Amino acid sequence: MLTARFVTRAARIEALLRERLGALEVRIDDQSARHAGHAQAGGGGHFAVHVVSSAFAGLGRIARHRLVHEALGEMMPREIHALSISALTPEVTPGGSGAGRT
Repeated sequence: MLTARFVTRAARIEALLRERLGALEVRIDDQSARHAGHAQAGGGGHFAVHVVSSAFAGLGRIARHRLVHEALGEMMPREIHALSISALTPEVTPGGSGAGRT
């Protein structure tokens, strides 16, 4: 369980993904400003995450996305309203075959 205070939601998202999925790489794009005034958001942010983790090995896209949602579950829906996910294994390299991409 994370006990430290985080300055931003993005920092907390990164910490949870690294801790719970052993993520080797995490990139977060806070897209909340693009959705300002979105009534259904209820104060939660809009984020796109790119996560590289061995935990995704052998899993399809839906299973990978479920792992990410489980790792961030305590933040949803109050702190995260919308989440776009790119979940890759370390074996996938830019310009590679694309196997394992989601």
